[in-house]
Amino acid sequence: MFSFFERKIYLADYLHGLVDIHNHLLPGIDDGAKTVDESIALLDGFAAFGATNFICTPHIMHNHYDNSPKTIGDAYNELTFELKRKGLLDFKIDCAAEHMIDDNFENILENQKVMPLKDEYLLIEMSYLQPSFNFDTAVEQIAKHRFFPILAHPERYMYYHGKYGKYPSMKSNGILFQLNLLSLSSESYGLEVHKMAEKLLKDGLIDFVGTDVHNLRQLGLLKEIKLSKKILNLLLPNIENTIQAFY
Repeated sequence: MFSFFERKIYLADYLHGLVDIHNHLLPGIDDGAKTVDESIALLDGFAAFGATNFICTPHIMHNHYDNSPKTIGDAYNELTFELKRKGLLDFKIDCAAEHMIDDNFENILENQKVMPLKDEYLLIEMSYLQPSFNFDTAVEQIAKHRFFPILAHPERYMYYHGKYGKYPSMKSNGILFQLNLLSLSSESYGLEVHKMAEKLLKDGLIDFVGTDVHNLRQLGLLKEIKLSKKILNLLLPNIENTIQAFY
């Protein structure tokens, strides 16, 4: 008998082995985990559905989160030391950063104070209020320094929702797109972001995925996300591509 109601599938059931390339698990240096105990609680939550491989990406944001390779390295060392002390050896953790394209970005790029993923990819973001005035120049400079730019959560920049042509234009300029898995439900960022996440998937514009989890509340939302079979089938190659590129 034909059913009008399509069975939904839990996203978490398909995240075993994921390399999470965008998260805020390092303790005490941005708007993510506040303490090392909170970091470990988040890691334990991820491990419950088989995700144990992370590249931690705290913000580098001028005058807000003025992080550097040293502050990020210190937080990374604190977390990994505590994991070893507690015998939690199943986690594979590296560190990089999520770089705001702001008035200080080109300075830190020139002075080699950026934190790439796997030595060749640079995770970048913009304000949610308006595009970065120097975005195109910054992307050119990233390429000159032989990094591949990955734009974090393109679906969340609502000023582009009515100018959809900007997305393929950015792709044609060599910018890779990282989808937030949390965007696959309207519970995290709202219905418009959810719709744009699905459209970008359907149009084949996404390259990589990450969770962008900051806290236990968001981790709980991630575990509850249900997808249609169609969206899952569009998403799975991006999950696999992320694993292949960053494992």
